[in-house]
Amino acid sequence: MYGQKVMDHFANPRNVGEVEDASGVGQVGNKKCGDVMRISIKVEDGVITDARFKTFGCGAAVATSSMATEMVIGRTLEEASAITNTAVAEALDGLPPEKAHCSNLAEEAIKAAIEDYYEKNGISVKSGRKGCCGKCRDIGGKGP
Repeated sequence: MYGQKVMDHFANPRNVGEVEDASGVGQVGNKKCGDVMRISIKVEDGVITDARFKTFGCGAAVATSSMATEMVIGRTLEEASAITNTAVAEALDGLPPEKAHCSNLAEEAIKAAIEDYYEKNGISVKSGRKGCCGKCRDIGGKGP
């Protein structure tokens, strides 16, 4: 069901925890469907220098959170904002179709953390977030 990279990031997640004195924090998900992601970032001179996550959810949710933090560290805010759910899934060599919503949550958590950074710093930026992916309703939850 899961590929080797997904299993590796699930069994050996990278960047677990919270960034101390985080520049931005994004939390997305829905406890009713079981997946909630919280990503915190540290930003210095427009570059994400650290990223950590706390995730409540399945193995794919943990793996996509781990991969997402790996992908944003060292990138500018603009580069990190451009990371898509597809890019996260591809970096893990794919996800089963029923777990694709986990990569959606990873993308949204990154964007939410960046938006929080902008808001905290009084920077007005047009949001790139798409909002809820709706998968909670698709898998039997009520969704937001």
